[in-house]
Amino acid sequence: MTSVVGPILFSRIVERFGSAQAALGIGAGQLQKIDGIGPILAEEIVRSRDRADVQQEVVLAAELGISIFCRDDDQYPEPLRHIPDPPICLYVRGRIESADTVAIALVGARRCTIYGREQAYRFGYQLATHGLTIISGLARGIDSESHKGALTANGRTLAVLGNGLADIYPPEHLELAERIVENGALLSELPMTTSPQAKNFLPRNRLIAGLSLGVLVVEAARRSGSLTTARLAGEYNREIFALPGRIDSEYSWGTNKLIRDQHAKLVINTDDIINELGPVGEALHKSDDEKQTSSPSLFNPQSSLNNDEQLIYDSLDHEERSIETIAEMTGQSASKAAATLISLQLKNMIRQLPGNVFVRTRKH
Repeated sequence: MTSVVGPILFSRIVERFGSAQAALGIGAGQLQKIDGIGPILAEEIVRSRDRADVQQEVVLAAELGISIFCRDDDQYPEPLRHIPDPPICLYVRGRIESADTVAIALVGARRCTIYGREQAYRFGYQLATHGLTIISGLARGIDSESHKGALTANGRTLAVLGNGLADIYPPEHLELAERIVENGALLSELPMTTSPQAKNFLPRNRLIAGLSLGVLVVEAARRSGSLTTARLAGEYNREIFALPGRIDSEYSWGTNKLIRDQHAKLVINTDDIINELGPVGEALHKSDDEKQTSSPSLFNPQSSLNNDEQLIYDSLDHEERSIETIAEMTGQSASKAAATLISLQLKNMIRQLPGNVFVRTRKH
């Protein structure tokens, strides 16, 4: 409605006057009858409403191929209707599909470790191969790697921005944003030309949590916004997941604390997430089983591995082995073995267990 009316206050106004359209002609005196609106705020709402150039906003959105969905529109994402403060309207560039209700959010630190980047990419890739849409925020670090992993798996991904969709932030993610539009959508609740101010990002996080069935925190420092996303997920009755990390790493402080104090599910592999999704998880497992039956070659290691991958895969032979043992058995350097193990994990051929050891996935 205006920049001074938030989602909760907007809901009260609509409830009072019947619709947003009806509220457009309401004066300051009538607005004051609504709980939370005093004389000063009522006058500010009227002034802000009268200054708003709705037509210019609509024209700019149309020029950039952006749709604007209000709460009453059929295209408005169903999961957001059920959070306490759904966005008044949602700007969407790309396409939101019904399948996107089966989604997991991957969030974490912008300034992250190599481990964090690898795991964000890995889980983005593997969850997408199971048919889950990946939700994140297009930020540097964990967010961008999560999107990239999903796209590499030819999966769907949605990016919720903390600025208007007239511009991409951060600017170096322009190409990534274009790829997301082809396989998902960019979303924002903010007017088209809103700049990426710090105050916009915490409210943005509620949309990331609201769109998902659960939130996986990959890495988080003590004051990370990702912890806010996890808290909101709990308030919205979504699942909370976290990757464990080194106890002496600042970037794992938040995830370890989530596991210790807030009962976040400790995650090692995608099964740890899917098994917590109830009937949805059961359906995903059933779909995976059907894929194995109908397309066995997709799960045949011989058909998809290069020579280095096959060598390391054979060395596991259903036994748990460390990188050092694998390197010794295959005659590869530890660094090359580690890189190949990541590749095998992304193909869901092996999984990493506590103690930095690896084993073949059960279905192989």
